[in-house]
Amino acid sequence: MIIMRILIDSKGRKYLAKDDDLHTDAGYIKKEEIENSSPGDVLETHLGKKYTVLEANINDYIDLMERRCSIILPKDMGIVAAYTGLGCGNQVLDAGTGAGATAIFLANIVGPQGHVYSYEIREDFAEIAKRNIEGFGLENVAVKCQDLSENLEEKNLDLVFLDLPKPWLVADEAHAALKTGGFLANYTPFVDQVMTLHHVLKKVGFSNLESVECLLRGIEVKSKGTRPKTRMTGHTGYLTFARKL
Repeated sequence: MIIMRILIDSKGRKYLAKDDDLHTDAGYIKKEEIENSSPGDVLETHLGKKYTVLEANINDYIDLMERRCSIILPKDMGIVAAYTGLGCGNQVLDAGTGAGATAIFLANIVGPQGHVYSYEIREDFAEIAKRNIEGFGLENVAVKCQDLSENLEEKNLDLVFLDLPKPWLVADEAHAALKTGGFLANYTPFVDQVMTLHHVLKKVGFSNLESVECLLRGIEVKSKGTRPKTRMTGHTGYLTFARKL
């Protein structure tokens, strides 16, 4: 994995250090200063604005990488990893690559001994995803610009993750691709999709069906008191899990 740096200001705004001067609304920092810096250093723009240098982690990178579509949030991907027991060395299929955020998240967990096969039917999205995956230095992801239902080559997988409008259309293919004990995980925004999924997955032969929703509410801590924030990350999507037994 490539070690990259970000610059962060006092308000938590992050900037990815690239092969160029960093220009912000508070001035610029020369490329040479950034290249010669180390994590923990504080750099100043020509106008005196201070930025702390940090080593970027996966969340920093996904926040700042190129994308032209929405991504699945960490609160939902964390549930996927926890419910399926995803771990080092696992073999994973990801359908609906988008900007590549999910593939990057999954590949970071399975590590160099594992592999992620990511399917995307839109060529423009697939190209963006490839750039993002390469930018993070991952070598255990293969992005395939093709329809999952037409030519699914992978077998004996630990996890099949579907972020598709009609995931039930590839339920048979997902079942065939999974090893015994492997998991299917689906991300869908609408409850009628969940209902259809349960009906189809049972017919295909999946077991242990379960659907969940993760609502994330932060806590506001102030000198006058502590309370839940009035705004929260509410509904994003439903996660439906099934297992091949």
